[in-house]
Amino acid sequence: MTGTNSVVPIGSTLELIASRSSTKKFSDLAVSATQVDALLTAAVRAPDHGQLGPWRFTILEGSSRELLGRAMAGALKEKSPEADDEAVSREFSKALRSPVLIVVSAVTRDHPKVPQVEQWVAVGAAIQNLWIAAESMGLGVAWKTGSHAYNPNVKATLGLSAEESIIGFVHVGHPISKAPVRPADLNGKVRRL
Repeated sequence: MTGTNSVVPIGSTLELIASRSSTKKFSDLAVSATQVDALLTAAVRAPDHGQLGPWRFTILEGSSRELLGRAMAGALKEKSPEADDEAVSREFSKALRSPVLIVVSAVTRDHPKVPQVEQWVAVGAAIQNLWIAAESMGLGVAWKTGSHAYNPNVKATLGLSAEESIIGFVHVGHPISKAPVRPADLNGKVRRL
């Protein structure tokens, strides 16, 4: 490859993918705006049939994460009015797991050659690109969804339209602990014709 782009050796890329796992606990160290921009740039390089750019990114840092935390706590109370204060507090704290929370959503549109499912898959690929880029920078990631991704009040709190679909709450930060790397099990999952 020529030009000014730096290239990660193929072995390193494969190692990043093979060793990828969710971050369980993040430190409070900040993630710089430059790092976040690099992650988003990597994300939008995902395959995108029709070049529709169906992804949207809502960045929450610092106290802005508390907006989401309050919305999540409210959604829990709405869904389970019997939830005790501890459960509500735990729900609130989910938005504060990492110093940066990137809410990745999809804005799909009718297209004669690109069905909605392909647009959602493109957004999933964007999250995977973001994740691998974060790992290459020594950062950790946790991709969460759950019922809050489908809650209209959570979406409204984030300024998302009713038609927008949250594909992931993507936590980013410096990892303290990570989940074990799961085996790459291909048994019964591959066909060769």
